[in-house]
Amino acid sequence: MSSSGEFPLSEAPQSARKGLLSISMVLFSFTFFTGTMFAGGKLGMAFSFTDMLWIAAIGNSLLALYAAALAFIASRSGLNTVLMGRFCFGEAGSRLSDFLLGFAELGWYAWGTATVAIVLVKMLGLTEGLTIPLMVVFGFGFSITAIVGYKGLDVLSRVSVPLMFVLLIISMYIATHDVGGLKGLAAVIPHEAMTFSAAVTMVFGTFASGATQATNWTRLSRTGRVAIIASVVSFLLGNGLMVVAGAWCAIVYQQADIVEVMILQGLSFAAVIMLCLNLWTIQGPTIYNVSAAACHLLRSERRRTMTLIAAGVGVVLAIGGMYEMLIPFLVLLGSIIPPVGGVIMADFWYRHRGKYPLLANASLPRYNFTGLFAYAVGAVVAYCSPWVAPLVGIAVAAVCYIVLLQFTARRAGVTVMQGEQ
Repeated sequence: MSSSGEFPLSEAPQSARKGLLSISMVLFSFTFFTGTMFAGGKLGMAFSFTDMLWIAAIGNSLLALYAAALAFIASRSGLNTVLMGRFCFGEAGSRLSDFLLGFAELGWYAWGTATVAIVLVKMLGLTEGLTIPLMVVFGFGFSITAIVGYKGLDVLSRVSVPLMFVLLIISMYIATHDVGGLKGLAAVIPHEAMTFSAAVTMVFGTFASGATQATNWTRLSRTGRVAIIASVVSFLLGNGLMVVAGAWCAIVYQQADIVEVMILQGLSFAAVIMLCLNLWTIQGPTIYNVSAAACHLLRSERRRTMTLIAAGVGVVLAIGGMYEMLIPFLVLLGSIIPPVGGVIMADFWYRHRGKYPLLANASLPRYNFTGLFAYAVGAVVAYCSPWVAPLVGIAVAAVCYIVLLQFTARRAGVTVMQGEQ
């Protein structure tokens, strides 16, 4: 066991496993993210009400299935994504997934830190000079729950998730009333253009990195069934509600910024509370993910120290202008993160036949070039694909990995066996 009780470098034991409610509430707090509502707002500006609902349903269903597939592996093995990466990328090669996943979550943390500071200055009429000091305060303040660990995230989620849900429903009700009911909502004509593929990619991309790293908590699931149900419900309903709420209000007010929408609805105070509570709720799990990746990258169990260092880097990125980079960032994540999951799933089910050996007993190469090459192919093809990039990346990386395993096995004149390195 690690000193912090979070098992950053080993399998989570059965004694640390949690039930459905606990895992679901933490995952719900993870998916209830203001940034997802901003992305949903972009959908509302580009699609009709009916088309928006279809895109949200398809994108979030695919995301939920992806999250559940990794969650089941995590629960069965007790490993999170960065630890699984050792088997398919190698002992040293797994630092690729550490860097990618840490970078993705650190970008989100920087964006959230910048957002709360910028919006508070704007909404409360504060002087512009307070923006950077507020970024510093919130950047380190948000990390407190992550430093506490799983228990801190669990307690916070049980308070924030119900409050956030109620506020969203009220906002959607006011918007529906203002537009003249569901008929009025359906009659609104979109003013911006976006392709179906780009829209689904954006919905998937909003939480592609989150779904890949949700294994930090789903590995604590008591059973595989708990992991699957918690993942499907939280990503389909939690992330789905955030996308739909953002798009719903954007259709009515032609404003993609949900905080601006709440100001228009006369919910200014509620908007401030929602923003702070929501970002605190998500920033904790986000920087927790960064610290988990950093612990594995540096082979250290000092997770709390890594959390503070990561928060400091997040503050620097926030000050550097991360607030303006959300949409390009989402497009990039939708291409480079899902192929990691594709290689992991292919490695677990095809190469290891659904059961990893104990990490402490595994004989791992420094670099598994088969996995690294398969990831690279999946990421490049996804980035260049005109179709749904995350799905393309997952499928191409997985297929490429399996084909390469077969090719190398035939050249060596042996059959790929469970646990063979």
